[in-house]
Amino acid sequence: MNGETNSTLQLVIFNLGNERYGVETSQVKEIIRVEEITAIPNAPEFIEGVINLRGQITTIINLRKRFGMEPKPIDNDTRIIVFEHNGSTIGMMVDTVTEVKYLAKENIDELPEIITSRTESKFLRGVGKLPDGLLILIDLGKVLSGEELSVVS
Repeated sequence: MNGETNSTLQLVIFNLGNERYGVETSQVKEIIRVEEITAIPNAPEFIEGVINLRGQITTIINLRKRFGMEPKPIDNDTRIIVFEHNGSTIGMMVDTVTEVKYLAKENIDELPEIITSRTESKFLRGVGKLPDGLLILIDLGKVLSGEELSVVS
């Protein structure tokens, strides 16, 4: 397969703990290693702080904290997935980025009702079925709400 057709998504696959997640490559600007993060006073708890990304101040979200998971120390595998949302550059800290894969749209299912009743489900697009297991699809545009973005941008 080369390129992206209307029936296929190209996804960046990453891990938080033992769970695999995916975001569309079209939403991702770049993937970087963690550098020095400056904390922002009174920011929401899941905001790690800001970094200077080639002269642009970039807000860093700790996705583990955003999803209500136990924080984990930053290590050599920790990555920041950088994306743009409403004119702001935002980084999403994840445990590891593993690969880029193609997923046919017919292999994406709606979220089960037990999951859609949970708060973090508002960030999720569905469940992808890959030959080697399931994948939770995230909508980067929904990781921050409007009022949270105004605090950090």
